[in-house]
Amino acid sequence: MARILVVDDDAMTRRFQARALTRSGHEVAEASDGVTAVRLCTERSFALALVALQLPDLSGVEVLRRMRAAQPGCMRLLMAPEVDLPQVVGAVNQGEVNRVLDSVLSADLLLAAVEDLLRTRAAMQDVLRVQEEAASAEERQALLECLRSDAIRLALQPILDARTDGIFAFEALLRSRNLAFPGPLSVLRAAEKHRLLHEVADVVVQRVAAWMPQLPPPVHVFMNLHPDELGDSDALAARLSPLLPWSRRIVLEITERSRLQAIDQWEHAVDRLTEMGFSLAVDDLGAGHSSLAVLAELQPSFIKVDMSIVRGVDADPRKQRLINLLCRFADATQARFVAEGVETAAEAEVLRDCGAHLLQGYHFGRPSFEPEAHLARWGSTQALWAAR
Repeated sequence: MARILVVDDDAMTRRFQARALTRSGHEVAEASDGVTAVRLCTERSFALALVALQLPDLSGVEVLRRMRAAQPGCMRLLMAPEVDLPQVVGAVNQGEVNRVLDSVLSADLLLAAVEDLLRTRAAMQDVLRVQEEAASAEERQALLECLRSDAIRLALQPILDARTDGIFAFEALLRSRNLAFPGPLSVLRAAEKHRLLHEVADVVVQRVAAWMPQLPPPVHVFMNLHPDELGDSDALAARLSPLLPWSRRIVLEITERSRLQAIDQWEHAVDRLTEMGFSLAVDDLGAGHSSLAVLAELQPSFIKVDMSIVRGVDADPRKQRLINLLCRFADATQARFVAEGVETAAEAEVLRDCGAHLLQGYHFGRPSFEPEAHLARWGSTQALWAAR
């Protein structure tokens, strides 16, 4: 049946109500004061709350007001001896109370009121479900139209060689001109929700393929790879096939927060990618809980540390020691360490001293649809560390 919260400081009244509801098959939780009732609402969900007006701490109206904020779908029944109290009338008018009953009731009248409210709740949930399904279908269609148009673009942000200050690569960052999907996260969340990740990935590949002929041959491009794509190596290889002419210059970023162990055959997919000539990067190192495990399993060519570790590194000796250790690890494994989120010259200088190989951040340039300006400012790195 339903889970119901009964709140009354009068033990006899509370037990009477709880017993009647339990006998009708409902699951009942009890509270003798408003503070306890509010706490229970943060711990468990309820279909209906039956609350006395007079309580020793918070009033019944205040309890129901907080319940409405915490659990909007919970029906709120106030037990009050006088229904013409101004605060009760105001609470009803404002929608904080769904119904008011006299405190002195028979079990039959109480159960009738409860069942009536539960039927109302069920009807409201049905309406909400229909609305959500319609909104979901509309969102899916909007995303498909967005992907079929030129609304999805890739902005390029420079990644500089820390030794030469020449541009080693650009990171391709998802951008949307569709108002329904104002940022990359909104696009990705919708794609995950509607199982359209492959369609988004296809568009990203198309956009990267369009950028590659416009960039001088030494320059690499970093592009994000959703971890779910590693589950089907054949489909992934087919999707990336348009990029084969430039595979040696393309780095596929996999966020370290992904749980590779949950993806079947991911090792085979990684082997397939390296055979095709692509390089791999672990992204956002330090932002999750599985960093070392991913480094050991993936064996990336590039290690991108999260910007939370980079910010303020010039004033934090502990961060400097951590980055120095990570750079030494990168050297030992023939990987390249990329510091993201560099915003000041002081940060850049300390990162160079710590041994960072590549630097990325607003200090060197914001994402742009005109990479020529970045290339004109910094030039490109001609020698791609052939000695490494």
